[in-house]
Amino acid sequence: MQRVLVMGCSGAGKSTFACKLAERCGLPFVSIDRIYWLPGWVEPVGGAFTVAMTQEAEKAAWVIDGNYLSHGAADLRRARADTVCFFDFPRWVCMVGIIRRSAMSYGQVRPEMDPGCPEKFDPVFWRYVWTFQTQQRPRLLAYFKGLRPGQRLVTFTTRAQADDFLREAA
Repeated sequence: MQRVLVMGCSGAGKSTFACKLAERCGLPFVSIDRIYWLPGWVEPVGGAFTVAMTQEAEKAAWVIDGNYLSHGAADLRRARADTVCFFDFPRWVCMVGIIRRSAMSYGQVRPEMDPGCPEKFDPVFWRYVWTFQTQQRPRLLAYFKGLRPGQRLVTFTTRAQADDFLREAA
């Protein structure tokens, strides 16, 4: 594995997994959230995000954590990836994950975020997670249909499966 996409619903543990996978495989970790969000949780304007993601995707090796299918060089990321890890967890697991994360990290900046983006209680984000299975999951499944033969799609439905994959990765 040289270029790995880690995708799925927020709260599933994608970032933690991606960091561990990158470390274990000796690959650079790229957080899409860190590139996308500007200080104060401000969304980028113009094409700056797509330019930054294109630069990252064109590199020789990486583990990229995040979705952002409607922009951010999504097709290039998919074309360059050799492996896609998809966290396909039930809604309740992801909701517990983000509520716990919000409570435990409130006011602090998570390592994969821009320094100006402290954790907060965000009902709009929680609604995104609540509706992920019906709104975003179908888009991800359609995105995965664009994978070429030889590209590996690994689907995790439990954290234990993701942990097993990490133990075997190198």
